[in-house]
Amino acid sequence: MGAILASSCCVVPLFLVTLGASGAWIGSLSALDPYKGYFALFTFVCLGFGYRQAFPRREVDCEDASSCATPASRRITKSVLIVATVLVAASLTIDWWAPLFY
Repeated sequence: MGAILASSCCVVPLFLVTLGASGAWIGSLSALDPYKGYFALFTFVCLGFGYRQAFPRREVDCEDASSCATPASRRITKSVLIVATVLVAASLTIDWWAPLFY
């Protein structure tokens, strides 16, 4: 069962290609395009909550055994949040910079 689930990441796309669903066809789908603003707003709200948790205004007391007590854990959390913000910004502005590459 584990082997079947592990290979599903390769089998499902192969099955879709045999049915004629290629990357070019999937790229032309625009059914969710009218909702892009709502998805962006939801993403910014989630990022805002993430920044509020990662960068508190005052120092929060942590228990000794908690994950927030270790500086490496806090540094990794902040780094991942910043990388996620850069990726979100890149994906939301792709209409502006993507034509520069073709």
